Amino acid sequence: MFDHSKTPFPLTGAHTTLQCNQCHNSTSFATTPTNCNACHIADYNGTTNPNHVAAGFPLDCSICHSTTDWTGATFDHSTTPFPLTGAHTTVSCNLCHVNNVFAGTPTTCNSCHITDYNGTTNPNHVTAGFPLDCSLCHSTTDWTSSTFNHSTTAFPLTGAHTTVACASCHIANNYTTVPTDCYSCHTADYNGTTDPNHAAAAFPTTCATCHTTTAWTGATFNHTWFPIYSGTHKQGVWTTCGDCHTDPSNFATFSCTNCHQHSNQTSVTSEHSGVKGFTYTPTSCYSCHPTGNGGG
Repeated sequence: MFDHSKTPFPLTGAHTTLQCNQCHNSTSFATTPTNCNACHIADYNGTTNPNHVAAGFPLDCSICHSTTDWTGATFDHSTTPFPLTGAHTTVSCNLCHVNNVFAGTPTTCNSCHITDYNGTTNPNHVTAGFPLDCSLCHSTTDWTSSTFNHSTTAFPLTGAHTTVACASCHIANNYTTVPTDCYSCHTADYNGTTDPNHAAAAFPTTCATCHTTTAWTGATFNHTWFPIYSGTHKQGVWTTCGDCHTDPSNFATFSCTNCHQHSNQTSVTSEHSGVKGFTYTPTSCYSCHPTGNGGG
């Protein structure tokens, strides 16, 4: 009896049942090699599934084989530059490693999925000029339900934009040169609006000045020159911009008396008899009441 566990090569698995002379040939015990291929070179050279020689597999059998189960070889792909995840874990080796090429197999998505890329029509990846890095939208867990992180682009999606179909903005599979200004998509809204008439009033085409992606119809304007959204003039007292801005083509024109209809010019003039320079005009109120208060 010899305790092999005291040597640099403890016996495990099927090695424990071998006859000594199967490894120690010619009664050589002191210089017997401990590397796998010293005994298993015939197995290595004769294997065809996959062909170890043609594939350039390493000679260290323990990377895939064990002494417990020689034929049920496994390979830990996580030790390579391309760990297997999702559906990749169930794919047969030869689907990626064609013709027993294991050492130089490319790790880019398109090297395996170029047919999927070229054949896709929703959207058409080729005409749209999509990048060949499939992982930008696809995952190994769910290939068909692709998603794209728009926040990594120059136009992050917010509000209602997050639920718009890609093709609504990316017309004719244009994904590379789509403009990011509001007016490019909302020209029809701009031209068709009548309350107020944006085109006639020569409103700026920077929709974000008044609109938001959260509530497009509830547009607000920063009324810097007059507190139309607070105090006695808060929204609810008036209904449309046209209540004050009587000329829809010129918002520099406004009228106070359109809402504040005094009984007649004579009585108003009488009330302001002590006010120096008073005149009765639609905009004269603003000269003395710039904050909308009756006391000036």
